[in-house]
Amino acid sequence: MTQNEHALAEAGMREIAPGLSGYLALPAGEGPFPAVLVFIEAFGLNGHIQDVCRRLAGAGIAALAPDIYHGDVYSYEDMDGAISRLRTLDDDQVMREAGQALDHLANLDAVDAGALGVMGFCMGGRFAFLAHQRFGERSRAAACFYGAGIAPASDPFGRPALLDHIKDMHGPVALYYGAQDTSIHADEHGRIAEAFTTAHRDFLMRVFHNTGHGFFCDQRKSYKQSAAEEAWELTLGLFRRHLHDRP
Repeated sequence: MTQNEHALAEAGMREIAPGLSGYLALPAGEGPFPAVLVFIEAFGLNGHIQDVCRRLAGAGIAALAPDIYHGDVYSYEDMDGAISRLRTLDDDQVMREAGQALDHLANLDAVDAGALGVMGFCMGGRFAFLAHQRFGERSRAAACFYGAGIAPASDPFGRPALLDHIKDMHGPVALYYGAQDTSIHADEHGRIAEAFTTAHRDFLMRVFHNTGHGFFCDQRKSYKQSAAEEAWELTLGLFRRHLHDRP
């Protein structure tokens, strides 16, 4: 973990909208700050996702993770429970809640409403990809960590591929994968790269060798420190260029 550049003014759960809560982390100091919406992975709004929010705030970026599981959290050993919960999610409902979370961020005095981005992990990487398109110019950049379900040949959960959404994206997208990820294969990387290039949209794809799924989380057996640290620095660079240093 890198040392924080900023102290935190706030870090904890709060109500986003009726029936929806989330974890908010705000940098201390004089704002307004850029902000990022963080999408959970399949295990819920757990300590790892909360730590991601605090790390972003420590880097001078406000962060909000909406609890789209509404209180359900699963251990990393309970893959069956997490997958069963994932199957209950509906893209449109998640995007409605994401819109509520973006509205909440934009209305905070500490946040620059014109400097918003999105990021997510695993299923949350897919939701970040979708939200980056769905919310148009509101999302200036997106970071998708091992986003499963963006362009599979056949999705095991019946989710639609998202490549048709690329043409409607405005800001750049960074995508990070492990070469040994058994759930996201190399042919999917190729389809994503071709679609971005054909649509003339900015993207960065980084595939880490000898690395599997979930490599960013130091609470999982699949954690890969070198890949996690590089992906984090690339992500901070993306947000600093397109949120901090926006025109």
